[in-house]
Amino acid sequence: MIKAHKIRLHPTPEQAIYFAKAAGTARFVWNWALAEWNRQYEAGLKPTALKLKKQFNDIRREQFPWTWEVTKNASDQPFLDLGKAFTAFFEGRARRPKFKSKKRSKPSFYLANDQLELGDHRIWVPKLGWVNMAEKVRFAGKVTGARITRTADWWFVSIQVEIPNTIPVKKPAAVGIDVGLNRLATLSTGEGVENQAFLKTALKKLRRANKRLHRRKAGSKKREQARRQVARLHYRITCLRDDVLHKLTTRLATCYGIIGIEDLHLKGLLKNRKLARSFSDAALGKLLSLLASKVEQRGGQVIKVDRFFPSSKTCHCCGWKWEAMQLSDREFLCQNPSCAYHLFPQDRDHNAALCILAEALRLIGLIDQVATGTGSDDGVNLAVDAG
Repeated sequence: MIKAHKIRLHPTPEQAIYFAKAAGTARFVWNWALAEWNRQYEAGLKPTALKLKKQFNDIRREQFPWTWEVTKNASDQPFLDLGKAFTAFFEGRARRPKFKSKKRSKPSFYLANDQLELGDHRIWVPKLGWVNMAEKVRFAGKVTGARITRTADWWFVSIQVEIPNTIPVKKPAAVGIDVGLNRLATLSTGEGVENQAFLKTALKKLRRANKRLHRRKAGSKKREQARRQVARLHYRITCLRDDVLHKLTTRLATCYGIIGIEDLHLKGLLKNRKLARSFSDAALGKLLSLLASKVEQRGGQVIKVDRFFPSSKTCHCCGWKWEAMQLSDREFLCQNPSCAYHLFPQDRDHNAALCILAEALRLIGLIDQVATGTGSDDGVNLAVDAG
């Protein structure tokens, strides 16, 4: 298993200049390799990453001598990255690789495991020396590589460490999760996680900073200062959101072995002009991806319920459907006279989470029908224990 630990760096001004040069070299080599790949492909040839790397090294000393001022990984790794990108493109797993822009692309460069050395709160970079790190690596194992990137005004290093696979402990508990905008997540246990909407909270300050940026003269120092302020605001919003998502997904993956969740069509949700920003602010896609990866690492499984399953319109107790239910109806009222919840108001999201849990357990064969016949999820937990 390979895990990455992202750590903030504290470089001196001279070291920051070196990082910028290395990232610029990596961007230039990527663009050169992509342009040459496209030219050869259009000419009917079959370019590869190794052929392009050899071709670049033949002319490197004469035409691009400044690339030797930084670590060799800055000019070697982009060829391998481009080869992987085209492989993913031809297999249909990604889009066609694009050229990198100095203004829009994130500055970054790679370091192989034989080109770095880790000490206590520091990392050694070729042709630079030791650079201070905010903390030491928390994982113990073989270092396979590192990538240095810049976000806003700060430099970070992401260190990949190969650690032995741990034997996961199987947990019989199961939970259903209903995600949304009013509440980020509602569990079948009745617990609700607030959607803190960090972007909405900071929107006024962000708009003011963007106005200040666009009023500055292009190329001036004041414009660069305004750009950095906007970047810092975006980074702060991202950090606050990621903190909530990581804590929530880690707790769920640690406590539950089976998690049922809706298979949302996120691209379709983002096409709604009235709710697109709210969905982006909630970061539901990242929540689902983090949950799936962490649950799998801990030996559990995430069961995705079909997006067309009427979890909000179905009573979790008897299975009665409220066909005329509207988005404004925040409480579920079951109209089945024989149901234990007949005309008893239920929280809409909690009822949906219970239905998602029951449907997820039905999909893996732990129960035979969606309606459990109980007023809580105790029945489905017993079914999991018995299985």
